[in-house]
Amino acid sequence: MQTRALPADIWYNGVSMRLDVSQHLRLQQQMKLAPRLIQAMEILQLPMLALQERIEAELVSNPVLEQRLSGLETEDDAPAPAVEDTRERGEQALVVREDNNRDDFERLADFSAEYPESVAPDAPVSRAPAAGERDRKLDAMANAPAHDQNLNEYLAGQWAFVEAPDDVHAAGELIIAYIEADGYLRTTLEELVAKSDPPTPLAALTAALPLVQGLDPAGVGARHLAECLLLQLAVEQAAGRDVSLEIELVRSFLHDIELNRLPQVARKTGKTIEQIKTALENLSRLNPRPGALVGTTIVPIVVPDLIVEIGDDGEPVVQMADGNTPRLSVSKSYRKMAEDRTTDRAARTFLRRNMQSARWLIDAIQQRRYTVQRVAEEVFQVQKEFLEHGEQALHPLPMADVARKVNVHVATVSRAVAGKYVQTPRGIFPLRMFFSGGKTTAGGEDMAWDALKVKLKEVIDAEDKSNPLNDDELAAEMTRQGCVIARRTVTKYRKLLDIPPARKRRQY
Repeated sequence: MQTRALPADIWYNGVSMRLDVSQHLRLQQQMKLAPRLIQAMEILQLPMLALQERIEAELVSNPVLEQRLSGLETEDDAPAPAVEDTRERGEQALVVREDNNRDDFERLADFSAEYPESVAPDAPVSRAPAAGERDRKLDAMANAPAHDQNLNEYLAGQWAFVEAPDDVHAAGELIIAYIEADGYLRTTLEELVAKSDPPTPLAALTAALPLVQGLDPAGVGARHLAECLLLQLAVEQAAGRDVSLEIELVRSFLHDIELNRLPQVARKTGKTIEQIKTALENLSRLNPRPGALVGTTIVPIVVPDLIVEIGDDGEPVVQMADGNTPRLSVSKSYRKMAEDRTTDRAARTFLRRNMQSARWLIDAIQQRRYTVQRVAEEVFQVQKEFLEHGEQALHPLPMADVARKVNVHVATVSRAVAGKYVQTPRGIFPLRMFFSGGKTTAGGEDMAWDALKVKLKEVIDAEDKSNPLNDDELAAEMTRQGCVIARRTVTKYRKLLDIPPARKRRQY
């Protein structure tokens, strides 16, 4: 007899609840990426340095993966070493004979007598450097890079020699701790009182601040730009230079100078415009970020993935710049162990799993090489005029066009150019720069947005600096030269190029 569970009613606090169990069928589509495909996508997106780091990590973690040295013979292919004929040098080989090798031992005794400085094979080797010979350990210590001292450590080292009362000295250490990398103190003294435990007296901080601002480099510890410039001018004034006009300009006319109101500044100071311009030239030699003088600035290393040159036929030639990337292969010895049935089953399973991972990695690197090179070849078929004429010759190039020619998805093209750089006859550029939209000029020529920026900069560079063009006039001039562009686009590109407006570009 078959029974079927019926829904049951449960009463809880006077409320009836029904419990029921049922099954439903639902059709659903899901896209799941295989691990091999995920790895190929990751490898494709890596730039050159990151790819080399990934390969080094795989070489360490995967025992069956080994680096193949191109141009060198493998251990199996290497010929047997030739036996050197020592008779031509008057030497004899040591051969074990029935006469207990009496002649050989006599030759060894003669050798010891002739070279007494020789040591026994089992004696510890300890040799002092000969006269005039360099000590490798000392050279290594001398060539080791020193600790990169930051600004706060540099100031603290100077502050240790400053004579001041204990409370002022402690307040100075607190101020130095809050000075930022560019040299400015953007935390107010009142905030420092609240941040210290126990609270540092405000009077001690006020007394310590001028002492900290007297440290090297000049201008450090300033709370704003004007104070930073005044601190540096005070150092020059103490050295005997006449910087009274520069000090007056910084104290009273910094905003007018920012707006390029030189005639008003000259009228208010009673100086000529030439004197004002000379003082501004002296101010331009000051450092608005004095903290940058201490320590080193880390500049990111750019390693090109591609090299593009112009061939003899005038066509672009694209090559991968992966000469320093290790070539990988699967170890032959481990492959034989994995195929040998006498090997332990767990060991064979382990080796086969790592061999599969190694093959996936090798295939992904080869696919990356092919895809990146194919994308670059299609890019420079369109942008080959850039190699001769520069950015003003760039053409509009959507990624979809390149994806269609390479027969891949647009997302694949995006990953292929991400973080990649290309070395051209005109310098090193990010590969993504060559993809952009654009517009058609009056002459029917397609022009990329970057090319329009270059054209706008050329127009601004050629203008009359005593009467510079405003944005409306720049748009009209661009249109007159065949590039129809709106005024708001001119303003946008001018700001992207970090070019000030007309009133600030005017020269007196």
